[in-house]
Amino acid sequence: MMKTAALSFQHLLAMYAGAILVPLIVGEALGLTSEQLTYLVAIDILMCGVATILQVIRNRFFGIGLPVVLGCTFTAVGPMIAIGGEFGITAIYGAIIVSGLVVLLISRFFGKLVRFFPPIVTGTVVTIIGITLIPTAINNMGGGEGAADFGSAANLSLAFGTLLFIIMIYRFTKGFTQSISILIGLTVGTIAATFMGKVDFSAVEEASLFHMVHPFYFGMPTFEWSAIITMILVAMVSLIESTGVYFALGDLTDRKLQEKDLSKGYRAEGLAILLGAFFNAFPYTAFSQNVGMMQMTGVKSVRVILVTGLMLVTLGFIPKIAAVTTIIPSAVLGGAMIAMFGMVISQGIKMLSGVISESAGNAMIVACSVGMGMGVTVVPELFTQFPSSIQILTSNGIVAGSVTAIVLNIVFNMSPVKTKSQTAVAHQESA
Repeated sequence: MMKTAALSFQHLLAMYAGAILVPLIVGEALGLTSEQLTYLVAIDILMCGVATILQVIRNRFFGIGLPVVLGCTFTAVGPMIAIGGEFGITAIYGAIIVSGLVVLLISRFFGKLVRFFPPIVTGTVVTIIGITLIPTAINNMGGGEGAADFGSAANLSLAFGTLLFIIMIYRFTKGFTQSISILIGLTVGTIAATFMGKVDFSAVEEASLFHMVHPFYFGMPTFEWSAIITMILVAMVSLIESTGVYFALGDLTDRKLQEKDLSKGYRAEGLAILLGAFFNAFPYTAFSQNVGMMQMTGVKSVRVILVTGLMLVTLGFIPKIAAVTTIIPSAVLGGAMIAMFGMVISQGIKMLSGVISESAGNAMIVACSVGMGMGVTVVPELFTQFPSSIQILTSNGIVAGSVTAIVLNIVFNMSPVKTKSQTAVAHQESA
C-alpha cells in the first residue's frame, strides 16, 4: 500500500504545476479576489481527480480504463481569458457547458470527424493559442498589468531568476526531477520573493481548513456564440491530444484499443468537462507528462492512477493547500509562464514539423491561419463593420485562425479538384 501511495504521489507532483497554473493564470487575468482564486484552484484540483477517476473506472458507458491522468488543457487558457475579458466569467462556463455536451454527442462518431483535424490543422491551432498567451506571461513578468511597480528591478529579477532556475533544472537533471522543473522553479521563486518581502500570506491565514464545493460559484452561466464556438474548437483539439495519449498508453500496456474504447474515453472527457463547468472548474484532457512518468518508472497500474485521483479529490476539499499556491507573486508566475507557454508553441511547431513541408498548400494553410489569428488578436476591431452573425467567427483571433485552418485544409487537402502542379507532383511520386 505504501508503494502504491508513493507512486501515486509522484504522478500527482508530475501534473500538479499544470493543474494549479491554469486557475492561477486565468484568475489573475480576470482580476479575481484571493478568496475567489483560492476556490478556483481548489475546485480545479478536485475536478482533476474526479475527471481522472471517471476515465480509469471502466464501465459500459464511459471510461477507457487506461492509467491516464486528466488535467485542465493549456489550450483553453488563452480562449478563457479572452472570453472572460469580453463577456465576463459566466460566459466561460456557458461555453464550457455547451462544449461538454457537444463532446458527449459526438463521442461515438468522433473517430470519423478526426479527418477534419489533421496535424496541419491542430498544430496550427495550438501554435496560435501559444503565441496569443505570451503577452499574458510578459505582463506578469513585470508584476502584473497595472501594478504600481511594473517592470521594477525586483520584479524582473524574480521573473528571470525563476525562468533561469527552471531552465537549469531542465538542462542538468533527468527523469522525475526534470518533469517537475516548473513546480520546483515556482517554489524556489516564491521563497526568494518571501525574503524580498513580496509575498502576502494573508490568503493562507484566512482560508478555511475544509470547505464544500459550490455549484455555479461565480453565478449562473451565460451563453455567447463566439465563446461557444471557441470552446468547441478547444474541445476538438483536446480530444485529438487525448487520442494520442490513449494510443501511447495502449501501446505501453499492450492493449489494442477498439473504436468503442475510444468512444468511452471521449465520453468520460465530455462528462468531466460538464462537471467542471457545473462547479466552475475547467475543461479537461489527458496529460502526456504522466505517460512519461510511466515510461520512466515502468509501473503502468490503473490502481496507482486511481489513488492519484483520490489524492487530488482529497486535496480539493482543503482550501488552505489551494491558498498556498495563490501567494505566488505575479513576477514568479510570469517567469514560469514563459517556459510553459513556450512549450505550447513548441508542441504546435512539433506537430507541424512533419507536415508543413509535405506541400506548398500546407505551408499556405499555416501562413494564412497564423497571420489571421495574430492579426485579429492585435487588431480586434478589424471586422466591427460586419454583421454580428459573421463577427462570431471573426471577433476572436483563435477562432478566426482555427476556422481559416479548417477551411483551407478542406480546400488544399480534401477538395477533389487538384491544381496542375499538384497533379504533376502526384505523377512524379507515382513514377
